[in-house]
Amino acid sequence: MVIDSASASDIEALADLLGALFLQEDEFLPNKELQIQSLTRIISDPRVGKVFCARKVESSENSSQLAAKFSLSQIVGMVSILFMESTALGAKVALLEDMIVLPEYRSYGVGTKLLDAAIDFSRQTGCKRITLLTDSKNVNAQRFYEANNFKLSSMVAYRQLL
Repeated sequence: MVIDSASASDIEALADLLGALFLQEDEFLPNKELQIQSLTRIISDPRVGKVFCARKVESSENSSQLAAKFSLSQIVGMVSILFMESTALGAKVALLEDMIVLPEYRSYGVGTKLLDAAIDFSRQTGCKRITLLTDSKNVNAQRFYEANNFKLSSMVAYRQLL
C-alpha cells in the first residue's frame, strides 16, 4: 500500500469513492459531477487543501516496473484536508474531510496510514488543529478516530444550505 498525493488523473476514481462514502451518510447524496468539481478545485489549488490516496500497488523488485504499475494502481482509500483560519487560535487549522477506505481494505491499517499522512501534512503546513465531522450513526468511524487520539468536541454542528 502506498499513500501519496492525489493528482488530476485520480479525480474520476476519487469521485467514485466519494459516491460510496455519501451512500453511507444521512446528510449527503452522491453527485459525481459535483464531486469532480470540488476535487478539481482542491487538487489544483494547494491553498485550498490536499487529497491523499491509498493505492494498492503490487510489489516489484524493479523500480521501473513499480513506477509503471503505480500509474495503473487501484485507489482503495482517500482523505482530504481543507484549510481555514481560526480566530480562536490565531492560526491556520485543518478540516479533515471525506475519509473512506473500501470495505475490503479495512482493518489492514490503510485508514491509519491515510490519517497519519493527513496529520503530518497538517503539522508541516502550520495547522494548529484538525477538526472532523462524522455521521452520528457511524460508530465504527467514531471508534477509529478516538483510537487515533481525536477527542469528542462539545461543539455541535449546524448547517444551512444556501
